[in-house]
Amino acid sequence: MSLTNQQKKIAVGSFLGWSLDGYDIVLMLLVIPSISQLFFPSGNPVFSIIATFASYTVTLIMRPLGSVIFGIYGDKFGRKKSMIITIIGFSVATFAVGLLPTYAMVGILAPVFLISLRLVQGIFAGGEWGSGAVLTIESVEKQKRGLLSGFLQSGFSFGFLLAAISFQIITILYPGQSFEQIGWRILFFTGIIPGLVALFVRFSMNESPLWTKNNNEKNIESSPLRKIVLGQHKKEFILCAAIMTGLVYMYHGSISILPTYLQQFGGFAKPEIATMMIFATTTSWLGMIFTGWLSQKIGRKKAILIFCGASILVCIPFAILLLQKGQLVELFVMLYAFAISTASGPIPAFFSERFPTGLRNSAAGFSYNAGLIFGSWSPLIALNFMTGVSKEMIPIALGINIIIGAIIVIIPTILSRETKHLELD
Repeated sequence: MSLTNQQKKIAVGSFLGWSLDGYDIVLMLLVIPSISQLFFPSGNPVFSIIATFASYTVTLIMRPLGSVIFGIYGDKFGRKKSMIITIIGFSVATFAVGLLPTYAMVGILAPVFLISLRLVQGIFAGGEWGSGAVLTIESVEKQKRGLLSGFLQSGFSFGFLLAAISFQIITILYPGQSFEQIGWRILFFTGIIPGLVALFVRFSMNESPLWTKNNNEKNIESSPLRKIVLGQHKKEFILCAAIMTGLVYMYHGSISILPTYLQQFGGFAKPEIATMMIFATTTSWLGMIFTGWLSQKIGRKKAILIFCGASILVCIPFAILLLQKGQLVELFVMLYAFAISTASGPIPAFFSERFPTGLRNSAAGFSYNAGLIFGSWSPLIALNFMTGVSKEMIPIALGINIIIGAIIVIIPTILSRETKHLELD
């Protein structure tokens, strides 16, 4: 695919921001078993893990608010300005997690500080996807949207991959108790690096040509949120939010919970988990690029539906195989990740194509992040499912949770219109 230098900068700048999002999220997920007792000490390890998962979940819940704030800002003042603000706030917040005092240091203030910081981080993170997605899609020709959509969306899994690699390195450098003392802090400090790289790229990007034209013609919406939620775009918003609810539910109920699933129920050691996550996230990263490309060939709807159908078929068998610790476990985790976690590749294009330029940032970003309100509870629901059943039923409980997410995606996707042929206005 031939892209201009500016198109490449925009695509890379958006990709890096979304990568930082994935990097931060998986750092939290990877260290939850290790830091749960540091912030939520309890005689019941499962309770501490669930409480720490809840502090991770509040980040996702705050994202819709961030998408509204920075979506409206991006529609009124430009996508580029919004992206610069969000990446600064998000990077600083990730770094600051490594500075937090533990329960042993400040008592009950430790979880309060952790939750408060994650709330703030969620607001900045909520504005990140919408601005990057619409700027990328608005800056390229129609026939290039699908592949670039998959590339952008895969940034999340690429961030997962970088975090898994960082986690493996840190666990080697700081084994055993030294990881609980200092290693997890260093992991969060490293989050500033992709943020600085993304910021550098974003300063050199051009603004969206469609937004610039729209702004010059004074076509800025004065009340975008009202039109999205209550006005002429209400149906599109509801369908997009429902699709995203299911996709988030599937992703976080399969990949995000995987480190905890492997450690708590499979008995895998930290280095083994890091290796497994490298295989899983690499496959998810490349798989999203593939589904984005596929959506340009057969349509956004068909690509999403094919992978949701595949998820229903394979989730329980592979959840069982992952706990067997056989010689092919790496292959199983790759197939598991490819089938279950990659249906969202077409989403940046699919959502951006459904709304006009005057409110595209607000509408696409809010639709995407609205799906996190319910979808982000998937790991907690899965944990409750799995801790409430016998050992042999644990993989089935995980698989049923994934199937719930797939069904939530399939229904609104069928009801949605195909958009790959549309010109942006």
